[in-house]
Amino acid sequence: MAKKALVVDNDFFFVEFLTELLENKGYEVIKAYDGKEGISKLEEAAFDILFSDLIMPKIDGLQLIKFARRKSSKNQPVIIAISDALIEQMDDVETIGADYCIAKGPLEGMTTALNDLLNNIQDHGLTQSGRGQFVEPGKLYPRQATAELIEELKFQKAGFDSVGIGILVVDRDARVMSANAMALELLNKPLEDVLNLRITAVFPQKGRGRLVEALREVAKNLNLKRRRLHLKCGSRELKLVATILRIGNDPDGWVLTMEDVNP
Repeated sequence: MAKKALVVDNDFFFVEFLTELLENKGYEVIKAYDGKEGISKLEEAAFDILFSDLIMPKIDGLQLIKFARRKSSKNQPVIIAISDALIEQMDDVETIGADYCIAKGPLEGMTTALNDLLNNIQDHGLTQSGRGQFVEPGKLYPRQATAELIEELKFQKAGFDSVGIGILVVDRDARVMSANAMALELLNKPLEDVLNLRITAVFPQKGRGRLVEALREVAKNLNLKRRRLHLKCGSRELKLVATILRIGNDPDGWVLTMEDVNP
């Protein structure tokens, strides 16, 4: 039986590049073009190897890798993170959670580096040096503008996680795209148990109808700034506020904030 590989990247042409390379090595390849689709594929099947870009819209590669680690706790795939911003993230390579990290570069150099890596994995399995081994396909140099963007993203993520109320960001299909640290504390769930879950499945059955109605109201009436409701979640009573998520002027989902009524 052929080994199975999952390739997740929002760059169509890079997905095709990796697919051809892996198929030449005898892998059956499943493709996904963003983190949400990648999580759906991981929920459907087990994989021997996972390639994931790090910077993707909505659900990024870091979240996807955490999900893969938790879902596949017994038979984990070899996880290879790929990004054209890895040179600028060298200080964070060990925290990514991948077995190998590969910087995107010229395809000729990547072909050689990836073939060598796949041959090594097939012949010897994972290295014993621990996660985060860095593979550089040729000499690459950090770019100032990209480094500044990475630092800005880290700053924004730190601010999101430091807010004193829970925040859930929900896509237009009602699936959770992100949750800050306080939201996970209030829900008593790890991020991997919330990502890409229908928002109604995040909360107990009782009260889901009121949650759906609140989301529907702010979606139908764009002049309605917010909709408040209370829901029980375990031993906590939570105050929720639903608002529309906008990308520019267009509605693109919802933001739910939550607080413990009796902290």
